Amino acid sequence: MTPTDPSQLTVRSTADMISAVPYLLGFHPTDSLVLLAMRGTRIVFVARGDLPEPGGPELRQAAEYLTAVIRRQGAHAVTIIGYGPPQRVTPAVDELEAAIGRAGLMVFDALRVTDGRYWSYRCDEPRCCPPEGTPFDPTTSEVAAAATFAGHVALPDRAALTGRVAPVEGPAREAMSRATVRARQRLLDLLATVPDTDPTGIGAVRAAGATAVRLAEDRYRAGNTLPDDQLAWLTVLLTHLPVRDHAWERIGGQEWQVTLWTDVLRRAEPGLAAAPGGLLAFAAWRVGNGALASTAVERALADDPGYSMAQLMADVLNGGLPPSALDESWASPARRNRRGGRRGGGPRRPGTGGLSERAARPRRSRIRRRDWRPSRRDAN
Repeated sequence: MTPTDPSQLTVRSTADMISAVPYLLGFHPTDSLVLLAMRGTRIVFVARGDLPEPGGPELRQAAEYLTAVIRRQGAHAVTIIGYGPPQRVTPAVDELEAAIGRAGLMVFDALRVTDGRYWSYRCDEPRCCPPEGTPFDPTTSEVAAAATFAGHVALPDRAALTGRVAPVEGPAREAMSRATVRARQRLLDLLATVPDTDPTGIGAVRAAGATAVRLAEDRYRAGNTLPDDQLAWLTVLLTHLPVRDHAWERIGGQEWQVTLWTDVLRRAEPGLAAAPGGLLAFAAWRVGNGALASTAVERALADDPGYSMAQLMADVLNGGLPPSALDESWASPARRNRRGGRRGGGPRRPGTGGLSERAARPRRSRIRRRDWRPSRRDAN
C-alpha cells in the first residue's frame, strides 16, 4: 500500500501528538528521546535517540547532537517526548531543554510517556496535568485510525524494524546459497566470453547489470518478486561499482523501490549484503523513512565495515540531511559529461549515482524521520 504524507494527519491534542509519534517513526519507541521539530503548526522533522544513562557523558553528547540536527531543519520550536521512568527521562529532558535554549529555539512542550500515561514538564496545574499522569489510549485515537487507514505502519518496537531487514533463514537461505554459487559461475562464464574490445570485461558486466536492475525494477513495480537465480545474479553483479551506481542513480523515491531493496538485502548471501543495504538505505531516506534507512546502514556495515556507500549514508543520516540537500556537486562524472559540465564549481562527491537536487527531492512525505544511535565516531 502506498502511504500518504504523514504531515496530513490532524493533531488536536497532546494525546493526539503522542499517538502520532509511532506512525512518524515507523515503530513504537521505548527508552527513547523523541524530538518533534516544528515550523508554525507543522511538524517538519522527527528525531529519535536511545535514552542516555543519567550522569554519563552520553547525556550531554546526545543533547548537543540532537539539538544540532534540529537546528539544521530551520525549526522554530521543538516538542520533547521522553519514553521511560522519571529517573532516566527527567535528566535527559532537562539537558535537552538547556541545549535547545542555548541554540535559540523554543521548547513548545516537554513530556514523559510511560505505561499509557503522560506527564508535562511545562504544566503543574492539577486540573489538566494531574500528578498521577494523564491516561491516553493510542489504539482509540483518531490519529491512529487515520494513520492506519492511510496505510502507515507502527511496528511494536525497533527490534521489529530490525527484523524487517534480517537475513532469511532455513530453506530460503539454503536455496539462495545454491543460487549464488550458480550466479558466481555464470559471471565467470560471462567474463570468459568477452570480446577483445572489452579486455577487462567491465563493459559486459555493466550491460548485464543494467539488464538485471531493470528486470528487478519491472517485477517489483508490478508487485512481484525475483526468483532465486535472478536475485542471486543481481547481488553478484552489484559487487561491481558501475552496476551498483546504475541502480543507485535510478532510485527515485517510490515505495516499491524500498520493497525491492529490502527483499534483495534479506535474501543476499553474507558478503554480498553491503550493496543492497546501501541501496535500501538510500531508497528509505528518499521516501522519508530515516529509521529504516538507519537500520539498513547497520546491516550494510555489519556485512562490510568499510563499505563507502554505507559510510556516506551514515554521515547523511547522522547529520540530519534532507534528501533535497543533494545538489549538482554530488553528480557523477558520467552524468556531468552528459549535461556538459558541472555547475557551481563546488567539490564533487563520488559514488552518489549522479543524482541532482531535483531528482533527489522526495515526492510525497514532508516529514523526515531520523533514528540515531551513537557510533564509535560520535563517542570520540
